[in-house]
Amino acid sequence: MNLIALGINHNSAAVDLRERVAFAPEQVAEALVEVCDQAGLDEAVILSTCNRTELYAIVPDNTPTTDRVMKVVQWMVSYHHLSFDELHHSAYHHQGNDALRHLVQVASGLDSMVLGEPQIFGQLKSAYAVALEAGTVGSELGRIFQRVFALSKRVRTDTAIGENPVSVAYAAVDLAGHIFSALNGCSALLVGAGETIELVARHLVGAGLSEIVIANRTLDRARELAQKFGAEAVLLSDIPRHLSGVDIVITSTASQLPILGKGAVEQALKGRKHRPWLMIDLAVPRDIESQVGELSDVYLYCVDDLREIVDENLRSRSSEARKADTIIEEGVQQYMEEERGLVAVDTVKEYRAMAEQVRTLELQRAQRALARGDDSRVVLEQLSRAVTNKLIHAPTAGLKQAGAKGRQDLVDHARQLLGLENESSSASTVSGQDNSDIELPPTAVKNTPRTLQ
Repeated sequence: MNLIALGINHNSAAVDLRERVAFAPEQVAEALVEVCDQAGLDEAVILSTCNRTELYAIVPDNTPTTDRVMKVVQWMVSYHHLSFDELHHSAYHHQGNDALRHLVQVASGLDSMVLGEPQIFGQLKSAYAVALEAGTVGSELGRIFQRVFALSKRVRTDTAIGENPVSVAYAAVDLAGHIFSALNGCSALLVGAGETIELVARHLVGAGLSEIVIANRTLDRARELAQKFGAEAVLLSDIPRHLSGVDIVITSTASQLPILGKGAVEQALKGRKHRPWLMIDLAVPRDIESQVGELSDVYLYCVDDLREIVDENLRSRSSEARKADTIIEEGVQQYMEEERGLVAVDTVKEYRAMAEQVRTLELQRAQRALARGDDSRVVLEQLSRAVTNKLIHAPTAGLKQAGAKGRQDLVDHARQLLGLENESSSASTVSGQDNSDIELPPTAVKNTPRTLQ
């Protein structure tokens, strides 16, 4: 299997590098076509989230995998205007079985900052759909991703890894509960209207907070989300007039530039009279300028700052993770066996075609003999003998040649393939007849198809 997985994540790179390597949604389709062309990949999928940017690809046969990996790294360095060293030192790559195993772990939430978080599965399905639309998914990645999705669903069904999942959204609200003694007296401004912000809103409402403002680039999407939680919907341009009146600001957008700068926050601080202000930036690239954290009375956190909550989650779910690893390992090994089995498909088809050709020719010969009035018993005997002799001729000759060359390993493999499981019996004796010495008539040899030569 020529699968590779290459990228960076929350374990290998800090948020400042992750945000520079992230792909905006509108960039992905074009980037997929470009990397396949420049790095010489057969198929490719790009996954870009707040915690990881990874590329999964099929490299051509008879090509050194390390060469393709290096070309992908060089392409990514050029695409994102990075230095080679900073990306090379933070990037990791897997190939073959390890790449497939890693991909299933990602889809199952086992490689996430928050163990078992459910969002990554949907994000991976979306990444696959984008690549499918871009034309960079072929038969091999198609089979791989369908198996990955099936294994991931089995992990979540057969283990408790996804029960009451502690997502990054939950961790953000849990953090807010530590900053404020009671959330039911607080108000929040949520910036963005994607799945993460929806989860944040749900957790905030569950914690008793009822005053929520949702700001988004498009008002329709903000209103759609706001209606679910009795919140107010506004545009991003309306943020300044709502900023000073809220206690909690949580952002998660796909913007490539900061939404909140130090100047805007500094201006809004004047109306807060030293009341504590919690800001949590869940976006990569970040939505809030890091300098905002230097302001007094502002508690600014990014996704990497939620690690303590995440680590506690990891400890509580470690036993379920071990169960999940067992399921994944079994699934990976089964897939690899099936893939290896596909290698023999063409040979099986070719052998079947040859056998069918032999059967057809001998049947036609027998039908002509019957039409001439030949004895039917004699015709059937000749038919069965001719078919048998022609089908066993090539294997018999091959076994003799292997024996003459001392290739007992080939003889043993042949016995296994031919279903001769009784090791003590002679490989050439059937019903007391020495079939290895059968002399085929010249016509039988002449008419044997040459497709297996």
